[in-house]
Amino acid sequence: MPAGRVATVAPVPEDGATGKVAEVYADIRRTKGLDRVPNFWRVLATHPDHLELVWGRLKALMHPEAVGRTPKLDPLTREAIALAVSATNGCAYCVNSHTAALLKLGADPETVGEVLAVASLFNSTNALADGYQVEPDILPPG
Repeated sequence: MPAGRVATVAPVPEDGATGKVAEVYADIRRTKGLDRVPNFWRVLATHPDHLELVWGRLKALMHPEAVGRTPKLDPLTREAIALAVSATNGCAYCVNSHTAALLKLGADPETVGEVLAVASLFNSTNALADGYQVEPDILPPG
């Protein structure tokens, strides 16, 4: 963990996981192809029902193939979106996690930079459009 950053609760260690937590941990490792359960999930495991709920949502949206669904977005695009949102929200943990996932999927550092550049651009232009209260004039068909 970065210096000065302390989890608000003690993470549930993998070797201490039982029941629902152990099952979710195994599914996380299997689905994500990891050899260990990341800290985020180990902290959520302090509330097993919440761990199961959040993992189920993430698995359905970020790993739809694992639940038998054919997604419209490819894994690289999903991770790029996750990185852009994480950067916008200022979540250092998530930025690192999704950057690692993008690189694991074959993206290079220039691709990561492009994702962050696009996120930065739209954070700026969104703030300008909102600040000026520009009336929408380019609308989706319908």
